Amino acid sequence: MACYVLDTNFFIQAHRMHYPFDVFPTFWTKIQELASQGILISIDKVRQELRHNQDALTQWVEESLPEGFFVASETVIQQYAQVAAWATSRADHYRPAALNEFLHADEADAWLVAYSLADVGNRILITHEVSQPNAKNKVKIPEPCDALGVQYLNSISMFRELGVRF
Repeated sequence: MACYVLDTNFFIQAHRMHYPFDVFPTFWTKIQELASQGILISIDKVRQELRHNQDALTQWVEESLPEGFFVASETVIQQYAQVAAWATSRADHYRPAALNEFLHADEADAWLVAYSLADVGNRILITHEVSQPNAKNKVKIPEPCDALGVQYLNSISMFRELGVRF
C-alpha cells in the first residue's frame, strides 16, 4: 500500500479553513488512525514549520500523532541533491529569492519532494499547492514533482484513493 507524505499545508488548511477541531473531530480522529497505521507520514521539517505557531494545531500534532510520524529528512540527502540540482538548473526561470526559499535548509518543500523521491513507487506527496509552471516568484511543489517523477495529490484525492468518507 502507498504511503502518503503530508505537506505542512495539509495540516494548516485543514485546521484553519476546512476541518476545525470543534466541527470535524472525526476528520482528526481519522488522521490519527491512518498515521498510526503508517499510511500517513511526514518529515521533521514539516514538524518544525508547524511549531512556528504555538496554537491548538501544534498541540494536537504533538499530542496525537504517533512516535515516528515525522521522519528524519537527512536520510534522503542523495535525493535532496537531485531536487536541488533540478532547482538550480531552473535558475534562468525562477527569481533568486524563489530558489533561495525553496532550497533553504529549514524549508520543508524540497525535502518533501526528496523524501517522496527516495521511494517513488510507494510514496505519494500530499499538498494543496497547484502547478504554476510559469510562476517565477515561488517554486511550487508540483513542478519538481513533475520533473522528477514524484506522484502528488491533494488531500481530497488522497481520501478518495483510500476510500475514506466523513
